[in-house]
Amino acid sequence: MAERPYTLLSCSVSIDGYLDSATDERLLLSNAADLDRVDAVRASSDAILVGAATVRNDNPRLLVRSQARQEARVARGQTPSPLKVTVTSEGQLDPRAQFFTSGETDKLVYAAGPVAVDVRRRLGHVATVVDSGSPVDLCWVTEDLRARGVRRLMVEGGGTVHTQLLANGLADELHLVVAPFFVGDSRARRFVADGPFPWNAERPARLAEVRRIDDVVLLRYALSDRFRLD
Repeated sequence: MAERPYTLLSCSVSIDGYLDSATDERLLLSNAADLDRVDAVRASSDAILVGAATVRNDNPRLLVRSQARQEARVARGQTPSPLKVTVTSEGQLDPRAQFFTSGETDKLVYAAGPVAVDVRRRLGHVATVVDSGSPVDLCWVTEDLRARGVRRLMVEGGGTVHTQLLANGLADELHLVVAPFFVGDSRARRFVADGPFPWNAERPARLAEVRRIDDVVLLRYALSDRFRLD
């Protein structure tokens, strides 16, 4: 089996497991202290991966915010922020999205075969586009990232990407932050969809750390034998 990066999934949810509300208004599920923790995790990563829906819905910049952390990365011979990675099956990505326009780091798009040519035509000037077959195989994607030098991969959503990585046993660690409220609307997006997850009532995931961060709680799960508590 080919090597893959150490893969850490990071997610914030409501008490009832939703990533967002069902409205157009962005739901804040974290706080300043936790966002700083996430920034530190970003700074320790070689690449950050999100799904195309997250690029469209959240328009994230995916940059290290702290100047000191940026400078520390540069001192280690790295770019100020990690490589930005997304995957798309339909190719619906706008080159004007902040994912592509912000930061000096490289951008990498894994596109399904049927749309790869069109995606390369529209995004080739702002990102490297890789034909990833049909459907996109995230196991192959992670192996390709490792071949490109990515040793530590941070995944920040969304639900489809988290579901596929977890269901296929491709995650080593999960950071799940729980906000102190309910969404209570089944139209909203959940953390994961249905899937054959390796962790169940007979084989539970190992809870490695519980940390209160002001009004939210971080649950840190070890999902593979590569996990190390630091």
